Amino acid sequence: MNSKDLLAALIAFDTTSRESNLQLIEFVRDYLDRLNVPYELTYNREGSKANLFATIGPDDISGIVLSGHTDVVPVDGQTWSVPPFELSEKSGKLYGRGTADMKGYIACVLAAVPGFLAQPLRVPVHIALSYDEEVGCLGVRDLIASLEARPCKPRLCIIGEPTELRPVLGHKGKLAMRCNVQGVPCHSAYAPQGVNAIEYAAELIGELGRIGSRLRASPLCDHRFNPPFTTVQTGLIRGGKALNIVPADCSFDFEVRALPTMDPNDVAQQLEQYAQREVVPKMRAVDASSDICFTKLSAYPGLATDAQSDAAQLIAKICGTDGFTTVAFGTEGGLFDSIGIPTVVCGPGSMDQGHKPDEFVRVSQLEACDAMLERLTLMFRA
Repeated sequence: MNSKDLLAALIAFDTTSRESNLQLIEFVRDYLDRLNVPYELTYNREGSKANLFATIGPDDISGIVLSGHTDVVPVDGQTWSVPPFELSEKSGKLYGRGTADMKGYIACVLAAVPGFLAQPLRVPVHIALSYDEEVGCLGVRDLIASLEARPCKPRLCIIGEPTELRPVLGHKGKLAMRCNVQGVPCHSAYAPQGVNAIEYAAELIGELGRIGSRLRASPLCDHRFNPPFTTVQTGLIRGGKALNIVPADCSFDFEVRALPTMDPNDVAQQLEQYAQREVVPKMRAVDASSDICFTKLSAYPGLATDAQSDAAQLIAKICGTDGFTTVAFGTEGGLFDSIGIPTVVCGPGSMDQGHKPDEFVRVSQLEACDAMLERLTLMFRA
């Protein structure tokens, strides 16, 4: 099967993060079985999702990991002109949810397997497929834990997120947090007797904005990124029952997109300290039962691979360019890098199409990715 045929098969599986990815994993498993490629599956606690890790070539030396996530974002509320879970081709573009982000890359990797087997390889090529990347890089963590325990870890990981096949050496890290404000309700005619959770949440959101402004003005900017500073934003807020009731509860979710050199937890700690120092005392002056608490929703580290490293030079040969760049979106790359596996991001398509209706990847991008994997094959043949 070529990459286009494989992409059609992969797109047909609705692997939205809220759904199981097992049908897709079983398809890949059967494909690898037919080619006698060994693999391992690691399941989530419920057994409804799985990672797959396959090895082609010798397993006693450091190899190359070709890594991709199998889940996609929802199509709910989007207006598509084509069926989102059926591959459609028009004017050199292949449409469908996940074509760019990132089943196009997975299709190319699977299409390359017969070529890997035909050589044979002196350096192993590993295929890593994960679940739940889109909701916090959750599934890959078990896979990475198993790699960390191996006596011989891979020398390089290529994350195939859509970069138009430009080698990406850096991206920001992310921290997602929820703040819950517990107030005290009363009739709105007697508002001063209550503790208005929404108003105190607003104070905290205002402080987040001030923290964000300081980060924007910081001299510690990195102009390889757009924007070149760590960003903070509040994305969701919930609170209140009725206009004539002082709200007892309010929660808001915020995120920090941090430069690789910064710990995003610093922002959360600043806000927590402000809450305990400035806001909680005012609330408890009215009622001692008032409180503010914070919960971490998800997090993943940034990526900052050295452009002079062996990994960077290797990906430059594979890609055919040393025009290294960065991206604003996050990937699983920082997690691989955190256990000592140098990582780059490079895949077909553009994130300009990711997460949107009528998502597509160009046929020419798939063909260029196929060619890149052929160069990898020739580079590591015995």
